[in-house]
Amino acid sequence: MSKFKFIGLAATLAATGLSGAAMAAQWQALPTKAPEPADNPTTPAKVELGKMLYLDPRLSSSGTVSCNSCHNVMAGGEDNRGGSVGVKGQVGGRSAPTVWNSAFNSVQFWDGRAASLEAQAKGPVTNPIEMGMKSWDDVVARLKEIPGYRQGFAAAFGSADAINVDNAAKAIAAYERTLITPNSPYDQHVNGKTGVLTEQQVRGMNAFAEVGCVSCHSGPAFNGPTQAEGTGFFMKFPTFPDAALEAKYGFEKDIGRAEVTKNEADKHFYKVPTLRNIALTAPYFHNGKVMDLPTAVQVMGKTQLNKDLSEQQVNDIVAFLNALTGEFPSQAMPHLPDYPNKTFAYE
Repeated sequence: MSKFKFIGLAATLAATGLSGAAMAAQWQALPTKAPEPADNPTTPAKVELGKMLYLDPRLSSSGTVSCNSCHNVMAGGEDNRGGSVGVKGQVGGRSAPTVWNSAFNSVQFWDGRAASLEAQAKGPVTNPIEMGMKSWDDVVARLKEIPGYRQGFAAAFGSADAINVDNAAKAIAAYERTLITPNSPYDQHVNGKTGVLTEQQVRGMNAFAEVGCVSCHSGPAFNGPTQAEGTGFFMKFPTFPDAALEAKYGFEKDIGRAEVTKNEADKHFYKVPTLRNIALTAPYFHNGKVMDLPTAVQVMGKTQLNKDLSEQQVNDIVAFLNALTGEFPSQAMPHLPDYPNKTFAYE
């Protein structure tokens, strides 16, 4: 067997030529606790309320779509579709990002239009394609009719009259901040444990650095440098347009962040996504047009680095990316609050 399998991090240091300090700066383990804003500290009651809201389809106009419908916490945190299905069978134009480890994003959505998890939580509920509610006032009115939610908001926020849009968003965000997948084989390797990465995964880790993937996918979540909430880390995609790839996948049909900012300079810029659990979140890219991870790695080499990666480089990098699949916390699915003897007038 290869020496890499047994000497762990020392092998990576030797193979890359990096000093211990440089390695520590480049390769970072995922924290086990997410940062939280001062005005929304995480509490058990708030997390439990947020979990119920996250899983409750009654927050949609049809009573059929919940946050979890598109960001499935029983899987990789999204829905493995190129476009998510919302109310009335409508299909969105972008692939749903994973909710796992989203607390480590400095902005949310592909185009970075939400500065926080709280802001993000408010968006899909009233999006006409996603959950389709006409307004958050209608959502709040529904929640106030359900006795269990009155109790849940009181427990989380200290008041029987605490049901409002801001508190609902705070509860959902608090729950999402618990969705962390640490202790992947990569994390164990970086923390000094030997024998957790295969020889191919160590080669892939080295190739990931050598070909330049780390220029964007750095930091503990592999989504860029750690930044203050609301400060997005964006990259143009494709940086090096390729006619054949564009004809096949249509990456440039979406103008990206420019749709939000209306600034021509932001055309085709996107938030750099996390690579954590990337093996579980196909299809890939903002439009979900690439069906498998090896092809996605090839595409990234060509469009972002202007390199034709060899078959071995691709296979080794894919092996390394599989080592970023972490441990998913056990979750007890809640019993959603009852609405006895009646129902809502769903569309």
